[in-house]
Amino acid sequence: MKQINQYVETHKQRFLDELFELIRIPSISSLPEHKPDMYRAAEKWKQFIIEAGADKAEIYETEGNPVVYGEKIIDKDAPTVLVYAHMDVMPVDPLELWNTEPFEPVIKDGKIWARGADDDKGQGFMHTKAFEYLVATDQLTCNVKFLIEGEEEVGSPSLPKFCEEHKELLEADIILVSDTSMIARDVPSITTGLRGLAYWQVEVTGPNADLHSGIFGGAVANPINVLSKMIAQTMDDNGRILIPGFYDDVLEVSKEERELMAKAPFDLEEYKKSLDIEQEFGEEGFSTNERTGIRPTFDVCGIWGGYTGDGAKTVLPSKAYAKISTRLVPNQKHEKIAELFIDYFKSIAPNTVKVKVDYLHGGPSYVCPIDIPAYRAADKAYTEVYGKRPVPVRSGGSIPIIATFEEILGTKSVLMGFGLGSDAIHSPNENYPLEQFFNGIKTIQAFYAHFAEEMKK
Repeated sequence: MKQINQYVETHKQRFLDELFELIRIPSISSLPEHKPDMYRAAEKWKQFIIEAGADKAEIYETEGNPVVYGEKIIDKDAPTVLVYAHMDVMPVDPLELWNTEPFEPVIKDGKIWARGADDDKGQGFMHTKAFEYLVATDQLTCNVKFLIEGEEEVGSPSLPKFCEEHKELLEADIILVSDTSMIARDVPSITTGLRGLAYWQVEVTGPNADLHSGIFGGAVANPINVLSKMIAQTMDDNGRILIPGFYDDVLEVSKEERELMAKAPFDLEEYKKSLDIEQEFGEEGFSTNERTGIRPTFDVCGIWGGYTGDGAKTVLPSKAYAKISTRLVPNQKHEKIAELFIDYFKSIAPNTVKVKVDYLHGGPSYVCPIDIPAYRAADKAYTEVYGKRPVPVRSGGSIPIIATFEEILGTKSVLMGFGLGSDAIHSPNENYPLEQFFNGIKTIQAFYAHFAEEMKK
Protein backbone atom coordinates (compact mmCIF):
# COMPACT_ATOMS: atom_id res chain seq x y z
CA MET A 1 0.00 0.00 0.00
CA LYS A 2 2.90 2.35 0.63
CA GLN A 3 3.79 2.59 -3.05
CA ILE A 4 0.28 3.31 -4.31
CA ASN A 5 -0.29 5.81 -1.49
CA GLN A 6 2.84 7.67 -2.49
CA TYR A 7 1.91 7.61 -6.18
CA VAL A 8 -1.56 9.01 -5.51
CA GLU A 9 -0.18 11.70 -3.21
CA THR A 10 2.38 12.75 -5.82
CA HIS A 11 -0.08 12.90 -8.70
CA LYS A 12 -3.41 13.74 -7.03
CA GLN A 13 -3.60 17.31 -8.33
CA ARG A 14 -2.99 16.12 -11.89
CA PHE A 15 -5.63 13.41 -11.43
CA LEU A 16 -8.17 16.04 -10.39
CA ASP A 17 -7.18 18.47 -13.14
CA GLU A 18 -7.72 15.75 -15.75
CA LEU A 19 -11.01 14.65 -14.24
CA PHE A 20 -12.22 18.24 -14.27
CA GLU A 21 -11.49 18.43 -18.00
CA LEU A 22 -13.98 15.58 -18.46
CA ILE A 23 -16.54 17.08 -16.11
CA ARG A 24 -16.52 20.45 -17.89
CA ILE A 25 -17.89 18.77 -21.01
CA PRO A 26 -21.73 18.86 -20.73
CA SER A 27 -22.22 15.39 -22.20
CA ILE A 28 -25.97 15.10 -21.60
CA SER A 29 -27.10 12.17 -23.72
CA SER A 30 -30.84 12.82 -23.43
CA LEU A 31 -30.64 16.27 -25.07
CA PRO A 32 -29.92 16.26 -28.83
CA GLU A 33 -28.24 19.66 -28.71
CA HIS A 34 -25.42 18.07 -26.71
CA LYS A 35 -24.52 15.58 -29.44
CA PRO A 36 -21.26 17.46 -30.22
CA ASP A 37 -20.35 17.26 -26.54
CA MET A 38 -20.57 13.47 -26.70
CA TYR A 39 -17.81 13.49 -29.31
CA ARG A 40 -15.75 15.94 -27.26
CA ALA A 41 -16.08 13.61 -24.28
CA ALA A 42 -15.13 10.61 -26.41
CA GLU A 43 -11.98 12.34 -27.66
CA LYS A 44 -11.00 13.23 -24.10
CA TRP A 45 -11.52 9.67 -22.86
CA LYS A 46 -9.45 8.36 -25.78
CA GLN A 47 -6.66 10.78 -24.88
CA PHE A 48 -6.61 9.80 -21.21
CA ILE A 49 -6.70 6.05 -21.90
CA ILE A 50 -3.71 6.36 -24.23
CA GLU A 51 -1.82 8.60 -21.81
CA ALA A 52 -2.46 6.11 -19.00
CA GLY A 53 -0.57 3.44 -20.94
CA ALA A 54 -2.95 1.68 -23.33
CA ASP A 55 -1.49 0.24 -26.52
CA LYS A 56 -4.35 1.75 -28.49
CA ALA A 57 -7.66 3.54 -28.15
CA GLU A 58 -10.29 4.23 -30.79
CA ILE A 59 -13.65 5.94 -31.14
CA TYR A 60 -16.34 3.80 -32.72
CA GLU A 61 -19.53 5.09 -34.26
CA THR A 62 -22.84 3.54 -33.25
CA GLU A 63 -26.42 4.26 -34.26
CA GLY A 64 -26.45 6.75 -31.39
CA ASN A 65 -23.56 8.26 -29.48
CA PRO A 66 -19.93 7.15 -29.92
CA VAL A 67 -18.15 4.42 -27.97
CA VAL A 68 -14.51 4.54 -26.87
CA TYR A 69 -12.54 1.30 -26.85
CA GLY A 70 -8.96 0.92 -25.62
CA GLU A 71 -6.71 -1.95 -24.64
CA LYS A 72 -3.37 -3.10 -23.32
CA ILE A 73 -2.58 -6.75 -23.92
CA ILE A 74 0.42 -7.92 -21.89
CA ASP A 75 0.08 -11.68 -22.47
CA LYS A 76 -2.53 -13.61 -24.43
CA ASP A 77 -2.57 -16.20 -21.64
CA ALA A 78 -3.10 -13.66 -18.84
CA PRO A 79 -6.58 -12.95 -17.44
CA THR A 80 -8.44 -10.17 -19.24
CA VAL A 81 -10.45 -7.46 -17.50
CA LEU A 82 -12.94 -5.34 -19.46
CA VAL A 83 -13.50 -2.00 -17.74
CA TYR A 84 -16.92 -0.47 -18.45
CA ALA A 85 -17.92 3.13 -17.72
CA HIS A 86 -20.11 5.80 -19.30
CA MET A 87 -19.25 9.31 -20.41
CA ASP A 88 -22.81 10.67 -20.51
CA VAL A 89 -24.56 12.43 -17.63
CA MET A 90 -28.06 13.37 -16.57
CA PRO A 91 -29.62 16.80 -17.30
CA VAL A 92 -29.04 19.42 -14.62
CA ASP A 93 -32.59 20.77 -14.19
CA PRO A 94 -33.73 22.43 -12.03
CA LEU A 95 -30.72 24.69 -12.40
CA GLU A 96 -31.82 27.10 -9.67
CA LEU A 97 -31.34 24.40 -7.02
CA TRP A 98 -27.61 24.09 -7.70
CA ASN A 99 -25.25 25.85 -5.30
CA THR A 100 -22.47 25.82 -7.90
CA GLU A 101 -22.27 25.73 -11.69
CA PRO A 102 -23.05 22.10 -12.69
CA PHE A 103 -20.25 21.82 -15.23
CA GLU A 104 -17.64 23.88 -13.40
CA PRO A 105 -16.29 21.52 -10.73
CA VAL A 106 -15.62 22.96 -7.29
CA ILE A 107 -13.85 21.34 -4.34
CA LYS A 108 -15.56 22.21 -1.06
CA ASP A 109 -15.94 20.36 2.24
CA GLY A 110 -13.70 17.58 0.97
CA LYS A 111 -15.95 16.86 -2.02
CA ILE A 112 -16.06 17.49 -5.76
CA TRP A 113 -19.30 19.29 -6.62
CA ALA A 114 -20.44 18.95 -10.26
CA ARG A 115 -22.65 16.96 -12.59
CA GLY A 116 -20.83 13.70 -13.28
CA ALA A 117 -18.54 14.04 -10.24
CA ASP A 118 -19.73 10.60 -9.11
CA ASP A 119 -21.98 9.27 -11.90
CA ASP A 120 -19.97 8.25 -13.77
CA LYS A 121 -17.04 10.44 -14.70
CA GLY A 122 -15.49 10.41 -11.23
CA GLN A 123 -15.98 6.70 -10.71
CA GLY A 124 -15.06 5.77 -14.27
CA PHE A 125 -11.92 7.90 -14.22
CA MET A 126 -10.60 6.04 -11.16
CA HIS A 127 -10.00 3.07 -13.45
CA THR A 128 -7.72 4.98 -15.81
CA LYS A 129 -5.63 6.18 -12.88
CA ALA A 130 -5.40 2.73 -11.27
CA PHE A 131 -4.40 1.37 -14.68
CA GLU A 132 -1.87 4.19 -15.11
CA TYR A 133 -0.24 3.32 -11.79
CA LEU A 134 0.04 -0.37 -12.62
CA VAL A 135 1.58 0.35 -16.03
CA ALA A 136 3.95 3.00 -14.68
CA THR A 137 5.22 0.71 -11.93
CA ASP A 138 5.32 -2.43 -14.10
CA GLN A 139 2.81 -4.23 -11.87
CA LEU A 140 0.05 -4.93 -14.38
CA THR A 141 -0.87 -8.63 -14.12
CA CYS A 142 -3.86 -8.70 -16.46
CA ASN A 143 -4.81 -7.65 -19.95
CA VAL A 144 -7.03 -4.59 -19.71
CA LYS A 145 -9.72 -3.41 -22.10
CA PHE A 146 -11.76 -0.23 -21.77
CA LEU A 147 -15.32 0.27 -23.04
CA ILE A 148 -16.69 3.78 -22.45
CA GLU A 149 -20.18 4.41 -23.81
CA GLY A 150 -22.27 7.53 -24.26
CA GLU A 151 -25.87 6.40 -23.73
CA GLU A 152 -26.10 4.74 -20.30
CA GLU A 153 -28.37 7.45 -18.91
CA VAL A 154 -30.89 6.79 -21.70
CA GLY A 155 -30.83 2.99 -21.44
CA SER A 156 -27.81 2.12 -23.65
CA PRO A 157 -29.93 1.60 -26.80
CA SER A 158 -26.97 1.35 -29.19
CA LEU A 159 -24.56 -0.71 -27.11
CA PRO A 160 -26.15 -4.18 -27.50
CA LYS A 161 -25.66 -4.05 -31.27
CA PHE A 162 -22.10 -2.81 -30.79
CA CYS A 163 -21.43 -5.77 -28.49
CA GLU A 164 -22.96 -8.20 -31.00
CA GLU A 165 -20.74 -6.83 -33.76
CA HIS A 166 -17.57 -6.78 -31.64
CA LYS A 167 -17.79 -9.92 -29.50
CA GLU A 168 -14.19 -10.93 -30.15
CA LEU A 169 -12.89 -7.44 -29.43
CA LEU A 170 -14.72 -7.38 -26.08
CA GLU A 171 -13.81 -10.91 -25.01
CA ALA A 172 -12.78 -10.93 -21.34
CA ASP A 173 -12.79 -13.01 -18.18
CA ILE A 174 -14.66 -10.39 -16.17
CA ILE A 175 -16.21 -6.95 -16.64
CA LEU A 176 -15.24 -4.43 -13.97
CA VAL A 177 -17.65 -1.57 -13.27
CA SER A 178 -17.70 1.37 -10.83
CA ASP A 179 -21.15 2.88 -11.20
CA THR A 180 -22.70 1.92 -7.89
CA SER A 181 -22.31 2.93 -4.25
CA MET A 182 -21.09 1.73 -0.86
CA ILE A 183 -23.20 1.49 2.28
CA ALA A 184 -21.10 4.20 3.99
CA ARG A 185 -17.60 5.67 3.82
CA ASP A 186 -16.47 3.28 6.57
CA VAL A 187 -18.65 0.34 5.48
CA PRO A 188 -17.39 -0.98 2.13
CA SER A 189 -19.80 -3.04 0.08
CA ILE A 190 -19.98 -4.79 -3.28
CA THR A 191 -23.18 -4.64 -5.28
CA THR A 192 -24.20 -8.20 -6.11
CA GLY A 193 -27.54 -7.43 -7.71
CA LEU A 194 -29.18 -4.74 -9.83
CA ARG A 195 -32.86 -4.32 -10.47
CA GLY A 196 -34.16 -4.23 -14.01
CA LEU A 197 -36.17 -1.36 -15.44
CA ALA A 198 -39.22 -0.67 -17.57
CA TYR A 199 -40.12 2.93 -18.49
CA TRP A 200 -43.16 4.37 -20.29
CA GLN A 201 -44.70 7.68 -21.27
CA VAL A 202 -48.47 7.93 -21.01
CA GLU A 203 -50.69 10.41 -22.88
CA VAL A 204 -54.35 10.81 -21.91
CA THR A 205 -56.52 12.86 -24.26
CA GLY A 206 -59.98 14.23 -23.52
CA PRO A 207 -61.50 17.02 -25.62
CA ASN A 208 -59.80 18.11 -28.82
CA ALA A 209 -58.69 21.42 -27.31
CA ASP A 210 -58.24 23.10 -23.92
CA LEU A 211 -61.63 24.26 -22.65
CA HIS A 212 -63.04 26.83 -20.22
CA SER A 213 -63.37 24.95 -16.92
CA GLY A 214 -66.45 26.94 -15.95
CA ILE A 215 -68.40 26.36 -19.15
CA PHE A 216 -67.32 22.75 -19.71
CA GLY A 217 -66.29 21.56 -16.24
CA GLY A 218 -68.57 18.78 -14.98
CA ALA A 219 -69.70 17.89 -18.49
CA VAL A 220 -66.40 16.82 -20.05
CA ALA A 221 -63.83 14.50 -18.43
CA ASN A 222 -60.66 16.21 -17.27
CA PRO A 223 -57.65 14.16 -18.52
CA ILE A 224 -55.55 15.11 -15.47
CA ASN A 225 -58.25 13.86 -13.11
CA VAL A 226 -58.62 10.67 -15.12
CA LEU A 227 -54.87 10.04 -15.32
CA SER A 228 -54.51 10.58 -11.57
CA LYS A 229 -57.27 8.07 -10.85
CA MET A 230 -55.74 5.52 -13.23
CA ILE A 231 -52.36 5.84 -11.56
CA ALA A 232 -54.02 5.37 -8.16
CA GLN A 233 -55.48 2.07 -9.43
CA THR A 234 -52.03 0.68 -10.14
CA MET A 235 -50.82 0.28 -6.53
CA ASP A 236 -52.66 -0.42 -3.30
CA ASP A 237 -52.17 1.28 0.06
CA ASN A 238 -49.70 -1.40 1.15
CA GLY A 239 -47.33 -0.87 -1.77
CA ARG A 240 -48.55 -3.90 -3.71
CA ILE A 241 -48.60 -3.39 -7.49
CA LEU A 242 -52.01 -4.27 -8.96
CA ILE A 243 -51.06 -5.03 -12.57
CA PRO A 244 -52.31 -8.59 -13.27
CA GLY A 245 -49.40 -11.00 -13.68
CA PHE A 246 -46.83 -8.48 -12.43
CA TYR A 247 -45.45 -10.77 -9.70
CA ASP A 248 -45.72 -14.06 -11.59
CA ASP A 249 -42.00 -14.31 -12.37
CA VAL A 250 -40.55 -12.61 -9.28
CA LEU A 251 -37.66 -14.65 -7.87
CA GLU A 252 -38.27 -14.77 -4.13
CA VAL A 253 -35.13 -14.39 -2.00
CA SER A 254 -34.51 -17.13 0.55
CA LYS A 255 -34.86 -16.59 4.27
CA GLU A 256 -31.11 -17.24 4.67
CA GLU A 257 -30.15 -14.53 2.18
CA ARG A 258 -32.59 -12.07 3.73
CA GLU A 259 -30.91 -12.72 7.08
CA LEU A 260 -27.49 -11.98 5.56
CA MET A 261 -28.82 -8.75 4.03
CA ALA A 262 -30.19 -7.73 7.41
CA LYS A 263 -26.64 -7.67 8.80
CA ALA A 264 -25.83 -4.59 6.76
CA PRO A 265 -25.81 -1.56 9.09
CA PHE A 266 -28.95 0.53 8.68
CA ASP A 267 -30.53 3.13 10.96
CA LEU A 268 -34.15 3.66 9.98
CA GLU A 269 -34.55 6.77 12.11
CA GLU A 270 -31.45 8.35 10.59
CA TYR A 271 -32.70 7.36 7.14
CA LYS A 272 -36.02 9.16 7.71
CA LYS A 273 -34.27 12.16 9.23
CA SER A 274 -31.88 12.49 6.28
CA LEU A 275 -34.86 12.57 3.89
CA ASP A 276 -37.01 14.77 6.15
CA ILE A 277 -39.89 12.30 6.15
CA GLU A 278 -42.01 11.15 9.08
CA GLN A 279 -42.70 7.65 7.79
CA GLU A 280 -41.17 5.36 5.20
CA PHE A 281 -43.41 3.56 2.68
CA GLY A 282 -43.18 0.32 0.79
CA GLU A 283 -44.46 -3.17 0.18
CA GLU A 284 -45.85 -4.72 3.34
CA GLY A 285 -43.78 -7.52 4.87
CA PHE A 286 -40.37 -6.24 3.78
CA SER A 287 -37.73 -4.01 5.35
CA THR A 288 -36.61 -0.73 3.79
CA ASN A 289 -33.40 -2.28 2.46
CA GLU A 290 -35.33 -5.22 1.04
CA ARG A 291 -37.83 -2.92 -0.64
CA THR A 292 -34.99 -1.16 -2.47
CA GLY A 293 -33.00 -4.28 -3.30
CA ILE A 294 -35.05 -7.42 -3.78
CA ARG A 295 -38.60 -6.19 -4.51
CA PRO A 296 -40.07 -4.58 -7.63
CA THR A 297 -41.49 -1.05 -7.54
CA PHE A 298 -43.84 1.27 -9.41
CA ASP A 299 -43.20 5.02 -9.60
CA VAL A 300 -44.52 8.07 -11.43
CA CYS A 301 -41.37 9.94 -12.44
CA GLY A 302 -43.15 12.97 -13.86
CA ILE A 303 -46.69 14.19 -14.46
CA TRP A 304 -47.96 17.28 -16.25
CA GLY A 305 -50.79 18.89 -18.17
CA GLY A 306 -52.95 21.99 -18.27
CA TYR A 307 -51.75 25.36 -17.03
CA THR A 308 -48.69 25.42 -14.76
CA GLY A 309 -47.56 29.04 -15.07
CA ASP A 310 -47.84 31.81 -12.51
CA GLY A 311 -51.27 32.92 -11.37
CA ALA A 312 -54.57 31.32 -12.32
CA LYS A 313 -56.01 30.11 -15.59
CA THR A 314 -59.31 28.28 -15.47
CA VAL A 315 -58.60 25.67 -18.08
CA LEU A 316 -59.89 22.15 -18.57
CA PRO A 317 -56.91 20.62 -20.39
CA SER A 318 -57.08 18.60 -23.56
CA LYS A 319 -54.21 16.32 -22.54
CA ALA A 320 -52.36 14.98 -19.52
CA TYR A 321 -49.03 13.16 -19.48
CA ALA A 322 -46.97 11.00 -17.14
CA LYS A 323 -43.63 9.25 -17.20
CA ILE A 324 -43.80 5.97 -15.31
CA SER A 325 -41.18 3.42 -14.34
CA THR A 326 -40.96 0.07 -12.62
CA ARG A 327 -37.85 -1.43 -11.08
CA LEU A 328 -37.73 -5.17 -11.67
CA VAL A 329 -36.06 -8.04 -9.82
CA PRO A 330 -34.37 -11.23 -11.07
CA ASN A 331 -36.51 -13.39 -13.36
CA GLN A 332 -38.85 -10.53 -14.36
CA LYS A 333 -38.57 -9.75 -18.08
CA HIS A 334 -38.88 -6.07 -18.89
CA GLU A 335 -40.47 -6.80 -22.27
CA LYS A 336 -43.21 -8.83 -20.61
CA ILE A 337 -43.78 -6.23 -17.90
CA ALA A 338 -43.96 -3.54 -20.58
CA GLU A 339 -46.86 -5.30 -22.27
CA LEU A 340 -48.61 -6.13 -18.99
CA PHE A 341 -48.60 -2.47 -17.97
CA ILE A 342 -49.80 -1.23 -21.37
CA ASP A 343 -52.66 -3.75 -21.43
CA TYR A 344 -53.68 -3.00 -17.85
CA PHE A 345 -53.48 0.77 -18.12
CA LYS A 346 -55.60 0.83 -21.24
CA SER A 347 -58.10 -1.60 -19.68
CA ILE A 348 -58.81 0.70 -16.73
CA ALA A 349 -59.24 3.83 -18.89
CA PRO A 350 -62.82 5.11 -19.06
CA ASN A 351 -64.34 5.73 -22.49
CA THR A 352 -64.35 9.46 -21.76
CA VAL A 353 -60.69 9.66 -22.77
CA LYS A 354 -58.22 8.12 -25.21
CA VAL A 355 -55.00 6.63 -23.83
CA LYS A 356 -51.67 6.23 -25.59
CA VAL A 357 -48.74 4.43 -23.91
CA ASP A 358 -45.23 4.48 -25.38
CA TYR A 359 -42.60 2.10 -24.05
CA LEU A 360 -39.42 4.20 -23.91
CA HIS A 361 -36.78 1.76 -22.71
CA GLY A 362 -35.98 -0.99 -20.25
CA GLY A 363 -33.47 -3.59 -19.21
CA PRO A 364 -33.15 -6.84 -17.25
CA SER A 365 -31.93 -7.33 -13.69
CA TYR A 366 -28.54 -8.82 -12.78
CA VAL A 367 -27.10 -11.01 -10.02
CA CYS A 368 -23.38 -11.65 -9.40
CA PRO A 369 -22.38 -14.83 -7.54
CA ILE A 370 -20.11 -14.23 -4.55
CA ASP A 371 -18.01 -17.33 -5.20
CA ILE A 372 -16.40 -16.37 -8.54
CA PRO A 373 -12.69 -15.36 -8.73
CA ALA A 374 -13.44 -11.72 -9.53
CA TYR A 375 -15.72 -11.30 -6.53
CA ARG A 376 -13.14 -12.87 -4.24
CA ALA A 377 -10.49 -10.53 -5.68
CA ALA A 378 -12.73 -7.50 -5.12
CA ASP A 379 -13.42 -8.68 -1.56
CA LYS A 380 -9.68 -8.83 -0.83
CA ALA A 381 -9.00 -5.46 -2.48
CA TYR A 382 -11.62 -3.63 -0.39
CA THR A 383 -10.36 -5.35 2.77
CA GLU A 384 -6.82 -4.24 1.96
CA VAL A 385 -7.75 -0.58 1.56
CA TYR A 386 -10.64 -0.14 4.00
CA GLY A 387 -9.45 -2.53 6.70
CA LYS A 388 -12.68 -4.54 6.75
CA ARG A 389 -14.46 -6.98 4.47
CA PRO A 390 -17.10 -5.54 2.16
CA VAL A 391 -20.77 -6.42 2.63
CA PRO A 392 -22.56 -7.94 -0.39
CA VAL A 393 -25.68 -5.88 -1.16
CA ARG A 394 -28.46 -5.77 -3.73
CA SER A 395 -28.88 -2.33 -5.29
CA GLY A 396 -32.20 -0.72 -6.04
CA GLY A 397 -30.77 0.92 -9.13
CA SER A 398 -30.52 -0.35 -12.68
CA ILE A 399 -27.68 -0.56 -15.18
CA PRO A 400 -29.48 -2.34 -18.03
CA ILE A 401 -26.34 -3.02 -20.04
CA ILE A 402 -24.83 -5.19 -17.28
CA ALA A 403 -27.34 -7.99 -17.83
CA THR A 404 -27.03 -7.45 -21.57
CA PHE A 405 -23.27 -8.01 -21.33
CA GLU A 406 -23.94 -11.41 -19.81
CA GLU A 407 -26.52 -12.28 -22.48
CA ILE A 408 -24.40 -11.21 -25.46
CA LEU A 409 -20.79 -11.62 -24.31
CA GLY A 410 -21.34 -14.40 -21.79
CA THR A 411 -19.32 -12.46 -19.22
CA LYS A 412 -20.13 -11.68 -15.61
CA SER A 413 -19.61 -8.23 -14.12
CA VAL A 414 -18.29 -7.23 -10.70
CA LEU A 415 -19.66 -3.92 -9.45
CA MET A 416 -16.97 -2.16 -7.40
CA GLY A 417 -18.75 1.07 -6.54
CA PHE A 418 -17.42 3.85 -4.31
CA GLY A 419 -20.25 6.37 -4.38
CA LEU A 420 -22.20 7.29 -1.26
CA GLY A 421 -25.90 7.81 -0.72
CA SER A 422 -25.21 11.49 -0.05
CA ASP A 423 -23.65 12.05 -3.49
CA ALA A 424 -26.96 13.26 -4.99
CA ILE A 425 -26.47 11.56 -8.35
CA HIS A 426 -29.14 12.56 -10.91
CA SER A 427 -30.02 15.51 -8.64
CA PRO A 428 -28.87 19.10 -8.17
CA ASN A 429 -25.59 19.43 -6.26
CA GLU A 430 -24.16 16.08 -7.26
CA ASN A 431 -20.89 15.50 -5.41
CA TYR A 432 -18.19 12.93 -4.80
CA PRO A 433 -15.89 12.80 -1.73
CA LEU A 434 -12.21 13.14 -2.55
CA GLU A 435 -11.52 10.35 -0.07
CA GLN A 436 -13.71 7.96 -2.07
CA PHE A 437 -12.12 9.00 -5.35
CA PHE A 438 -8.60 8.28 -4.12
CA ASN A 439 -9.55 5.14 -2.18
CA GLY A 440 -11.26 3.90 -5.32
CA ILE A 441 -8.03 4.19 -7.28
CA LYS A 442 -6.18 2.28 -4.57
CA THR A 443 -8.80 -0.46 -4.34
CA ILE A 444 -9.08 -0.95 -8.09
CA GLN A 445 -5.33 -1.32 -8.55
CA ALA A 446 -5.29 -3.91 -5.75
CA PHE A 447 -8.03 -5.87 -7.52
CA TYR A 448 -5.78 -6.79 -10.47
CA ALA A 449 -3.11 -8.63 -8.49
CA HIS A 450 -5.73 -10.53 -6.49
CA PHE A 451 -7.70 -11.37 -9.63
CA ALA A 452 -4.64 -12.82 -11.36
CA GLU A 453 -3.98 -15.00 -8.29
CA GLU A 454 -7.61 -16.09 -7.98
CA MET A 455 -7.71 -17.11 -11.64
CA LYS A 456 -4.81 -19.51 -11.02
CA LYS A 457 -6.77 -21.47 -8.40
